[in-house]
Amino acid sequence: MKLIRFGATGKEKIGVQIDGVNYDVSAFGGDYNEAFFAEDGVARLTQFVEENKGKLTEVPAGTRLGAPFARPSKIVCIGLNYKDHAEETGAAIPSEPIIFMKSTTSLVGPNDQIVIPRNSTKTDWEVEFGIVIGKKASYVDEAEALNYVAGYVLHNDVSERAYQLERGGTWDKGKGCDTFAPMGPYMTTVDEIPDINNVRLWLKVNGKTYQDGNTANLIFSVQHVVSYVSQFMTLLPGDVISTGTPAGVGLGFNPPIYLKAGDVVELGADYLGESRQEVVAYAN
Repeated sequence: MKLIRFGATGKEKIGVQIDGVNYDVSAFGGDYNEAFFAEDGVARLTQFVEENKGKLTEVPAGTRLGAPFARPSKIVCIGLNYKDHAEETGAAIPSEPIIFMKSTTSLVGPNDQIVIPRNSTKTDWEVEFGIVIGKKASYVDEAEALNYVAGYVLHNDVSERAYQLERGGTWDKGKGCDTFAPMGPYMTTVDEIPDINNVRLWLKVNGKTYQDGNTANLIFSVQHVVSYVSQFMTLLPGDVISTGTPAGVGLGFNPPIYLKAGDVVELGADYLGESRQEVVAYAN
């Protein structure tokens, strides 16, 4: 099943996508949030959809899509998790996963605008395969890790490289700006992806392909990162882990290429759909 949320920002309703058509399931009640996932919401929603087959209302074409779940307690990211990306940025191949956080206020819908922050000169793109946690996870064994996953989501880990790398200390300040986490168009449940370790993902800017990778090339697999992160923090239902980006980010070119107002970023992944973001300048 594919979970969507639709409508105006802050007023999203819940829905599902079936055979490419978006349907309103707000009569199910609630939101796709921590309580939904913790209370076996995907199974209950599946039953609701089956019982109401043929009676669900279509979402009007052109309706805005929000992120496919409510704001999570945290967005955890894995850095330098593709060998080719580490090499293009001149970084050493990590011996253990690198963890950083994106602010939850960076979360936006899949087709919302990317806003270049005030005084930014190095805003960059990163297509990523995201994991949505389905139940509370702490000290999880790798062999059991996928039992804690509800689904997967397309994520553009937008990054301001000067803030991230030149302003001292941690990466987080370059990762958590408003609009820096477009996610969606939908969350794909675990049963719909035959092999999570073989998913192609790609990204274009102004129609030119810059990234074209595959989760087969992750240094640390989906199972490993779920287990690993759970050794350091409790993962709550609805939390997101973003698994890293393949080569082709703007930082990796000589000279680097960064986003500017008017650019259009398009990205997608097998089973996770496609998204599109227009880039705009910060307005006072």
